[in-house]
Amino acid sequence: MFDDRVLSGMRPTGALHLGHYHGVLKNWVNLQHEYQCLFFVADWHALTTHYDTPEVVEANVWDMLIDWLAAGVDPALATLFIQSRVPEHAELHLLMSMITPLGWLERVPTYKDQQEKLAEKDLSTYGFLGYPLLQSADILIYRANLVPVGEDQVPHIEFTREIARRFNHVYGREPGFQEKAEAAIKKLGSKRGKLYRELRTRYQEQGDEDALEAGHAVLDEAASLSMGDRERLFGYLEGGGKMILSEPQALLTDASRMPGLDGHKMSKSYNNTISLREDAKSVEKKVRTMPTDPARVRRTDPGDPEKCPVWQLHCVYTDDKTREWVQQGCRSAGIGCIECKQPVIDAIQKELEPIRERAQVYLDDPTLVRNIISDGNDRARKLAAETMRDVREAMGLDYS
Repeated sequence: MFDDRVLSGMRPTGALHLGHYHGVLKNWVNLQHEYQCLFFVADWHALTTHYDTPEVVEANVWDMLIDWLAAGVDPALATLFIQSRVPEHAELHLLMSMITPLGWLERVPTYKDQQEKLAEKDLSTYGFLGYPLLQSADILIYRANLVPVGEDQVPHIEFTREIARRFNHVYGREPGFQEKAEAAIKKLGSKRGKLYRELRTRYQEQGDEDALEAGHAVLDEAASLSMGDRERLFGYLEGGGKMILSEPQALLTDASRMPGLDGHKMSKSYNNTISLREDAKSVEKKVRTMPTDPARVRRTDPGDPEKCPVWQLHCVYTDDKTREWVQQGCRSAGIGCIECKQPVIDAIQKELEPIRERAQVYLDDPTLVRNIISDGNDRARKLAAETMRDVREAMGLDYS
């Protein structure tokens, strides 16, 4: 069983393209072999900006899930689920909103940025202002400790850490906390308990970060501890109260280098995409009609690959030998643009062929996808329920 838990999600924007594949899905496929992974459809998040067109959300959800499966995300290795089918996300979001300062939401860098980019929409809604808190709930509800993000999303993870810290500070002081923590230390056994105390003293008296890390390792290895005792000892180690919500870390991912057919970043808004299930003829036609270096008006005109969008695709799809052939042939007019495009066409077709084949299985029998997601929803909900039991207890809402 993996110690680390990864959580990541995508808004349902419909069928995915090569930009999504190179930017997110290939990374997910690798992560599922290394960590316990939960991947979710962020359908509530879609409504923060598309609240007035809900009819597109459902179709987009299933389209996107087929693309995930076709790309190689394996439901035997990862839990796939739909956000709105786990209502605990909304409950945690609501409860955390009670202690979230308004200024924290307003200072999230993407808040004003997105308002400017989507100026045609009325985004003066609480849903839009509060979406970073919903993101935090998505992560914290599963006690995920790793969240794959690009550099631009790191502030969202730091915001989540601050929310977890604030929640633990406000609600982690359960009655008799110290006595319960001391009792939990005895359950570690004499040798491990003694080591825990030594590491706790070193961290709290000297600020020794290595001691903190070693203390976490001691607790991770203590398989006999209950979840409640484990969280108490994590909090006691750091000098606080019970750690109800654990702080996640950003798992930095490389920015996608996937260019579109016009040389700009591949995006539906630029109409320059190749979708993951696009048929072979359409792929060939799109690449063959791509713009090239404007200097090459005739076949005999020399060109500069650096000024050609096709060269950017060569940088993604072809090897050093082929790229050398392109550089030499283009600059000397030794090859034509159609010749130059053929290796790119072949490489894209080779990449998409198994994706199209896997997708067809789910297109032929849509109940396969529904069953996978139903199972994933159940698994996710069980994990979420565990966290919410602790949250309700800490907030005095566990009436019985």
